[in-house]
Amino acid sequence: MKLTKTVAILAASASVLAMPAMAQDAKKIATVVKIAGIQWFNRMEEGVKKFAADTGNDAFQVGPAQADPQQQAALIEDMIAQGVNALAVVPMSPEALEPVLKRAMDAGITVITHEAASQQNTAYDLEAFVNEDFGANLMEQMAKCMGGEGEYAVFVGSLTSQTHNQWVDGAIAYQKANYPKMTLVGDKNETFDDQQKAYEKAQEVLRAYPNIKGLQGSASTDVAGIGLAIEERGLADKTCVFGTSLPSIAGQYLETGAVDGIGFWDPSVAGYAMNKLAVMVMNGETVTDGMDLGLPGYEKVKLDGKVIYGQAWVNVNKDNMADYPF
Repeated sequence: MKLTKTVAILAASASVLAMPAMAQDAKKIATVVKIAGIQWFNRMEEGVKKFAADTGNDAFQVGPAQADPQQQAALIEDMIAQGVNALAVVPMSPEALEPVLKRAMDAGITVITHEAASQQNTAYDLEAFVNEDFGANLMEQMAKCMGGEGEYAVFVGSLTSQTHNQWVDGAIAYQKANYPKMTLVGDKNETFDDQQKAYEKAQEVLRAYPNIKGLQGSASTDVAGIGLAIEERGLADKTCVFGTSLPSIAGQYLETGAVDGIGFWDPSVAGYAMNKLAVMVMNGETVTDGMDLGLPGYEKVKLDGKVIYGQAWVNVNKDNMADYPF
């Protein structure tokens, strides 16, 4: 009996010694997204969970019930109080989060951001690509669809969402330089990352500009809301709708032609990459220009100050959307 018990103790000790070093020194990493429950960030959470499973770190994701900078700031305060080792944040408003992220960094918490190239209180900000180039890429497709002329409108999830505005500004600049017969109508239409609001805004635009030919969305839910409005009015053959989204969100409208094309990067890879960067920083590693992060789209990153750029976008239409089942 004593021999059996001794063998069991030795076996248990050997098991502990065999554990990966990362698991013994697991870091608590909170990924804080703009809003909980929408498909884009559900997909990001898959990457966060995979990172936790692969590394043994306590990595998890949270987000506010509404796309609101104050709610997101309050959630980050809560994570600070819980004593997390690192924060991976997708800011609704980079400016609004500067004070709370400074408090986090002052408390010794590592901060990584995403979609917030102007963020000051961060170790690194991760961008899937140069945002103005991505917006120009969407505009090029829409312009070709429109025959290079006609009225178009633009949509953003928030007037404070940095990447959305960079995409739209890049698109408008590209249009002015390359398609002078196209005309932007109205201001940026703000949808608050809400498909129903995008639908309502699209209806307003279609009423105000009955000859409109192009609509470009930014929030992942924009083109789905726009697509529904286009479908209801029977305008699929007369309009060109492009924007950032996922097949799981916009797929039905790609099928019917109410949405003509979408561009995106895989949120799960971005979620994994943010967490990986957080651990690198905590381990004293530095990111270098041209570095391979070992993730698709981030094999040769460009480093500009604190901002890390990948080359991770894909363009999708009804012909190839089955290649991206998320």
